[in-house]
Amino acid sequence: MTPFGTRIRPFVDEELHRARVAEAKGDAAAAFRHLERAHVLGQASTVQHVRVHAHMLAWALRHHRAHEIVGQLLRIVGAATKTLFWIPVGNTGGANVSPFQPMPVAQDLQRIIARARSARQR
Repeated sequence: MTPFGTRIRPFVDEELHRARVAEAKGDAAAAFRHLERAHVLGQASTVQHVRVHAHMLAWALRHHRAHEIVGQLLRIVGAATKTLFWIPVGNTGGANVSPFQPMPVAQDLQRIIARARSARQR
């Protein structure tokens, strides 16, 4: 994993945890919003990008969302093969948006990403 991928992983993990908690409480929409935040955080790391899309696919399967299932299968292939070359910054990763559309990044996520990019290795 890249240094960025290693540094961003705890923040991606936190959003994935929040998604699990929301889903356990029966709030599928809140769970997916946390998955989208995890996607924005991890999309510059191939490993994290694919990992988040796998979680999105699992969510779609649990909730029987056919459009999301197909979208996530396509996005997993794209994340695995294209992340190294180009990402649409801020894209939330769901099948409800174009996989090529850059989107605004929430300020709290911008700060986390900037910190993970600039942190020096020890």
